[in-house]
Amino acid sequence: MSQPSPPAHGAPSTVQKLSGPPAAGSPAHPDGPASGPLAPPPGLSRDLLERARARDPEALAAFFERYFDRVYGLVYRLLGERAAAEDMTQEVFLKVHRAIDRLDPDRDPGPWLTTIATNACRDLWRSGAYRIGRRSGSIEGDPIVAERLSRGTNDPERDLLAREREELVRNAVLRLPEPLREAVVLYDYQGLSHQEIAEIMGLNHAAARKRYSRALTALAKLLKESFR
Repeated sequence: MSQPSPPAHGAPSTVQKLSGPPAAGSPAHPDGPASGPLAPPPGLSRDLLERARARDPEALAAFFERYFDRVYGLVYRLLGERAAAEDMTQEVFLKVHRAIDRLDPDRDPGPWLTTIATNACRDLWRSGAYRIGRRSGSIEGDPIVAERLSRGTNDPERDLLAREREELVRNAVLRLPEPLREAVVLYDYQGLSHQEIAEIMGLNHAAARKRYSRALTALAKLLKESFR
């Protein structure tokens, strides 16, 4: 399997400001309609979505191909391990295949896929095997992914510092309790609004914002410890 890369950040967010400057031309972070990494890729027509819903093999293959990297990027940031993310991405698309008849060709498939992926990660987090594995293992950076996350400049020293900041933030995010990690990943990395996150998490808007605020407080504490 070729190694897909996690999606790029949205516009300047709290986490992004901690990890370094945004890439040139980054879109503004939404707090309204979604424009995050699971927005429809170019070429996904209504006709293709209709055919995918009808289980046309060619349309299904195109749909999965267009969204594979985006789903992988989401679950990688939630799970923090390449092998686990690859397995989970396959599991997510099995779930999508089983439920493809529910796909609405008149709506952006991104939120639907995001909900399936985050629910699948939650199920894994609740499993005893996952918790035992997390206690016995350590959070290790993936050098391949870290390299792809870098925003290369013509200044090697600046690039190195940016990668180090990114790695510190990524590891701190992975140390957050799962519900807080989910809030940060969906808002800062996926570019979803608090309202969309509330719907995915089954919370009201105020509760979603409060959870995100708690996540940032916890994240700041972890980063402060890292810099001691």
